[in-house]
Amino acid sequence: MIRQITTLELPKIQDLAFAIWPSAYKEILSKEQLDYMLNRFYSLEALKEQLETKKHVFYIAEDENKKPLGFVSYELDCEPQKTKIHKIYVLPETQGTGVGKKLFQLVKDKAILGNQSAVFLNVNKYNSAMEFYQKLNFSIVREEVIDIGNNYVMDDYVMEVSL
Repeated sequence: MIRQITTLELPKIQDLAFAIWPSAYKEILSKEQLDYMLNRFYSLEALKEQLETKKHVFYIAEDENKKPLGFVSYELDCEPQKTKIHKIYVLPETQGTGVGKKLFQLVKDKAILGNQSAVFLNVNKYNSAMEFYQKLNFSIVREEVIDIGNNYVMDDYVMEVSL
């Protein structure tokens, strides 16, 4: 089941991120950068600001026993008529089961309802998730290097799929 969450449920997103990121980024980021980014982007204060101020919409995927499996956050009109997926993650043991694809399909459906022309996201240039996005018809549209402070950068591709 996939459902929208409220501010009170943000600890579930935080717990998922802290469970997923070490596996997802162990080959890409130093432990120091990983810890810095988790604390910067997934503190409860940061998540609350994303949900309440920055207009990010959060959905969580759960199994039949309500065990969290993954999550997505997106923003309609992040760029004119384009929806941005800010976060999309599933637990390592859940990868390949269709949960990520369902989370993406939900965002795609919401974007279509919102008269958006495309969905885009940032992905680390060395992240194996790029293969997943390519299977969903995303293509690389540009590169971005984003300074996130503390002498760290995100070295990303911006990938997009037209609707």
